[in-house]
Amino acid sequence: MCGIIASYTCGQDPSSVDIEAQLQASLKKIAHRGPDASGIWISNNGRCGLGHCRLSINDLSPAGSQPLHSPDGFIHAVVNGEIYDDGSLRDSLSYPFKSQSDSELVLALYQRHGIGFLSHLRGEFAFCLYDSRRDLFMAGRDRYGIKPLFWRREQDRIWFAAEMKAFLGAGWRPQWDVDSVQDGGWGQDTRTIFQGLHKLRPGHYMICRGGEPEIRPYWDLDYPTEQSPVENEDALIQSLRAHLIQSIRLRLRADVPVGIYLSGGIDSSAIAGIAAHLVKTEKISMGSVSEQVRCFSIGFDDTDFDESEIAERTAAFLGVSYHRAHMSEATLADHFEEATYHIEHHNHDLNYIGKYALSAVPGKHGYKVVLTGEGADEHFAGYPLFLPDFMRGQPEEVDLRQSIKDSYAGIGGSVDAFDDPDLKTLGLTTPACMAAFIPWAGLFTQAPKSSPVSVIVENVDPVTRSRMTRWHPIHSAMYIWTKGHLANQFLSCLGDRVEMAHSLEARTPFLDHHLTEFVNHLPPSLKIKKDKDGYIEKYALREAVKPFVTEEVYRRRKHAYTAPTKYAVGGPIYRKLEELLVRESVEHLGFIRWSVVEDLKRKTWELESVWAFRQLLIVAQWVVISKRFGVETHA
Repeated sequence: MCGIIASYTCGQDPSSVDIEAQLQASLKKIAHRGPDASGIWISNNGRCGLGHCRLSINDLSPAGSQPLHSPDGFIHAVVNGEIYDDGSLRDSLSYPFKSQSDSELVLALYQRHGIGFLSHLRGEFAFCLYDSRRDLFMAGRDRYGIKPLFWRREQDRIWFAAEMKAFLGAGWRPQWDVDSVQDGGWGQDTRTIFQGLHKLRPGHYMICRGGEPEIRPYWDLDYPTEQSPVENEDALIQSLRAHLIQSIRLRLRADVPVGIYLSGGIDSSAIAGIAAHLVKTEKISMGSVSEQVRCFSIGFDDTDFDESEIAERTAAFLGVSYHRAHMSEATLADHFEEATYHIEHHNHDLNYIGKYALSAVPGKHGYKVVLTGEGADEHFAGYPLFLPDFMRGQPEEVDLRQSIKDSYAGIGGSVDAFDDPDLKTLGLTTPACMAAFIPWAGLFTQAPKSSPVSVIVENVDPVTRSRMTRWHPIHSAMYIWTKGHLANQFLSCLGDRVEMAHSLEARTPFLDHHLTEFVNHLPPSLKIKKDKDGYIEKYALREAVKPFVTEEVYRRRKHAYTAPTKYAVGGPIYRKLEELLVRESVEHLGFIRWSVVEDLKRKTWELESVWAFRQLLIVAQWVVISKRFGVETHA
């Protein structure tokens, strides 16, 4: 897991700017992603430059350092992430490997398969590759967007980086993309919160051959077009269990210790349980540590949001080591600005700060790698918001939209989108849920040009819309959520960005594409199952991991990971928001009404409005980003 920066000139003549100095300055901005080593390479003609800062995980020797170069000296690459099953891949290739680093597989596979090598990669990754013989530049990103890759164009030169802040080292002067901020496009499509700065979509790659760049897909989610009855549930559950065990087994390989993030939910508990099972029965090591499973957890002051006691009982049941990081209100306030700087976008909840602070803990115990449970809800229908779309077309169809609306209103979300006419385009309720925490239109000095629901709907291309007509509605809903919220928000502010801020690599077994392709073709009736008490979410997963978790976790219903939302006047969070939300700083943004912010303060502290509190959080995060990134006032 590392930080990468790259530059490529699409035009005929490379610019005369000092690419080496820009690459070095850019790497310094993301040095937290790779504190162990760094390096740059620039082609003789100045057309391509590659930079890399290394977090050593596999092959700790200098042989694993990057940029990487093929034996013939023609192919060069920088890689961020992990490629799994590298042993069998190496055995299938007649390539003179220089190291035991999995990243070197990118060179070997490209040399064997050309640009089609992407289909052979299993894992989480982002890379930039240059073939000097063909003057071909290629950048790619993993199937789910676990690893980030941003890009921007500066005349004929295109820059790529693992984090947006890296571009500051190359002279970038950020400007707000207010349209993207208002309509939520930064969290759905290829836009970011900044003008002219884009994300490469998950499952896509960009290719340049000296002319204009072209972006192409290489993989996408898919679901069955026919809903066949379940004939042998036990066989399907056993096969699912085998897929999950293999996914976790592959992710335990490392030359450093591997730990696990453990909450009170079934996803992380399953990972811990299976890992403990593999260590006991197969004598598999947790990376470089044998016979020990170590788990890390988070706890809050407010018991309504704290799952640490359940996690501790799970750890005791499994006989594993357990470390709990306590997140007090003061801790959340102390880390507010630094965590916001690292995630590079706003978020309606303080949960990202908890994850940011937690990610500092494994390193104190000598751990560079953890396994996490992200992606399970998206594939096993774990969110209650999926229920209305699951019920569509059911013989006993029940309209659950009102209960979903009430639940969002109760946690400070907006329910206006439930009445948006664009919902009819796809015939789903889930897009309205996805729009619940878009910043309130009344904050802004100008009216939004597009509705959040329209942006979510338009993020689905025409080919996929056609496929959706043959999918079960819940599969369409899961597709939209995975392409939007998971890739652009959850895997960012609750994933890569807060983890790598502390030089910590997180691996996501539930997003192994061999596993997800199997799960996606399970019938909806195995994802949500009706019983006498209602509906059981993630039914197939519960049955598959039942041997590895406690009865308490097996039966526990979904509890979203969120931070507390009620804080006292005069306390640490109050003082932090008051410090940030002053008139000068808010008006410097250039697109927010100060009078509205004043009223939101009153509603938050006098009326204890959770909705108003979430709006204040977002504006305070913009203030932090404005200062730390040096963003120009929006005109």
